[in-house]
Amino acid sequence: MKDAVKLSTKVYEKKLRELQIELVKMQRWIIERGLRVVVVFEGRDAAGKGGTIKRIMQPLNPRYARVAALAKPTETERTQWYFQRYVSHLPSAGEMVFFDRSWYNRAGVERVMGFCTDDEYWEFLNSVPEFENMLIRSGIILVKYWFSVSDKEQERRFQARIDDPTKRWKLSDMDLEARRRWESYSEAKDIMFRYSDTTKSPWNVVESDIKKNARINCITHLLKQIDYKEMDYKKIKLPEKQIKNNYERTPYSEQNIVEDVASKIALKNNEKKKK
Repeated sequence: MKDAVKLSTKVYEKKLRELQIELVKMQRWIIERGLRVVVVFEGRDAAGKGGTIKRIMQPLNPRYARVAALAKPTETERTQWYFQRYVSHLPSAGEMVFFDRSWYNRAGVERVMGFCTDDEYWEFLNSVPEFENMLIRSGIILVKYWFSVSDKEQERRFQARIDDPTKRWKLSDMDLEARRRWESYSEAKDIMFRYSDTTKSPWNVVESDIKKNARINCITHLLKQIDYKEMDYKKIKLPEKQIKNNYERTPYSEQNIVEDVASKIALKNNEKKKK
C-alpha cells in the first residue's frame, strides 16, 4: 500500500482499545443470538496473521472464542475426506472460531511443496466454493482474510526472528523453503483466488507491511461483517464481604511464597538512576 501512513504507538493503542471494546459488544451479541462465526486467516509466513488474531482474542471470553491452528495431518487424517478434520473445529451456537491457516493449506503449502497430488489439488479448488456455500447455507458467518506482505518486509521479519532467541521457534525449515519458492507461492495464491474469491465468500486482502495498521484495518473490517447492537448490562453491585470471627488465615511463614524477584530488580534499577 504505497500511500499508507504508519500509526504512532499512542494512536494505535487508543484505537485498538476502542476496537477491542467493540469486539466484546459484538461477542455478546453473537452469544445472545446464538450465531456461529468462522474467520479464516491466510497469507505468507510472517505476514502478521498471528499478531492480529492475538489482538482480537485478548478481550474476548475464551469460552466462546477459540483459535484453530492445526498441525500437519496424521496418517489417519490423510485417509479422510480432506475437509473432515476442519469440520470438527467449526463453531457451535454463540461461538467464534479463528482459523490460523485453514483448509486453504491444500491450495498453498501442499501444492507448492508437493504434499498433495495434482488430482487432490484440482479437486480441492473445484470443491472449496461449494464447501463454503454449504457452511453459509447452514447459517455460519464466514469471513476470509488474506494478509499480504511484501518480499522486502518478509525478509526483514525473518531476519528479526533469526536474531531474537524468543522468536526463532517461529522460523521452521518449511518457512525457509517457502521463502525460496516465493514466486511459486505467488502463482498458487493467484490460482486460489481465481477459484475461491466468490460473491458469497470473498477474500478480503489486508495489506500487512505495517503491522499496527494491518491489525486496526482488519479488526475494523471484521466488526462491520456482523450487524450487532450494544446490549444493556444488568447493574452489578459487589456484595458485602462475609466475615467469620472464628476464622484465622494461615500464616505467611507456613506458606511457600514465590520470591519477589521483581522488587529486587526495581530497587537495583532505582539505585542506578540515583547514581
